[in-house]
Amino acid sequence: MQKKLVFFMAICCLSISLLIGGCNSMENKPTAAKTFPLKPITIIVPFSAGGGMDMVARSLEKVAPKYIGQPFVIVNKPGASGTIGWNELAGSNPDGYTLGITALDLLVQPLYGPTKYHYPTALEPLVQASTASIIMVVDAKAPWKNLAEFIAYSKEHPGELKFGHGSIGSPGHLTGETFASTASISLVQVPFRGGSEAATALLGKHIEIAFMSPASIKEHIKNGTLRALAVSSKQRLTDPDLAYIPTFKEQGLDIVLDSFYGVAAPKGLPPEVKSELEAAFKAIISDPEFKTNMDQLGMQVEYLDSKNSETQWVEDNKKFSKIITETGILERIKEQKK
Repeated sequence: MQKKLVFFMAICCLSISLLIGGCNSMENKPTAAKTFPLKPITIIVPFSAGGGMDMVARSLEKVAPKYIGQPFVIVNKPGASGTIGWNELAGSNPDGYTLGITALDLLVQPLYGPTKYHYPTALEPLVQASTASIIMVVDAKAPWKNLAEFIAYSKEHPGELKFGHGSIGSPGHLTGETFASTASISLVQVPFRGGSEAATALLGKHIEIAFMSPASIKEHIKNGTLRALAVSSKQRLTDPDLAYIPTFKEQGLDIVLDSFYGVAAPKGLPPEVKSELEAAFKAIISDPEFKTNMDQLGMQVEYLDSKNSETQWVEDNKKFSKIITETGILERIKEQKK
């Protein structure tokens, strides 16, 4: 009996030891820890606050923590037609903690002259978030009620009217130069550091006309301080507040020009970081709140992943290089930049 008791106690002790050892083993077993991102992510906007790129960045910022677990910190770096901000982005550590907003401007700037980096190859796109057309606007009290009246006046007063845009070589600038060329009129271009500054100049009557993205001027159009004469899209905009604006093509001018807004990183992101960012941006752009914000800005949500964004960059680069060369806009812009 005593031997059985001793044997039973020995078995119990052994079982307890194994159980404790197993628990310790489980406690010491390493768990998969989240390695990115561990801190806020900086988003460089290469133009002033209030413009199209800035509005897109802040719409992304509102939704980001829900899907990436860290906030976005928006940093505006305006100047030199966006190249100051994109230079900083291209020269940043490719660790995923510094990203930047992109647009058509990024692709065409190297065409106008030497830049510190060749952005289409120094940066890699992560996502395209939306597209936006360019709207031609005048002060609501201006005498021109439509495009035909404006063109007729411009022909009677060559070189007297000034048009504003977000920066040299921007989609707004390209649209303005294309309009002048197609309509056979002479306009004086005036660059600003972003769409919001151009809108302020137009409202202050320092310029007579402006070419800008819907995000920069939608509220001014809605409240009646600016009058829209044309939009550069192939078809009218779907936004109910802007759907009345006729396209250039409707009014007899063969002008179609759309820009895009996206996010890029310095070349050389670690694959796992790029994958994490791509998944997060896809979720952000699919979020109803982001879509609502884009609708309110008059922009179309058009998601492209990194691979398709890169393909789009190549196609747009070829397309607009041909346009600005064949129309003579390239030489005019090079001269204007001097």
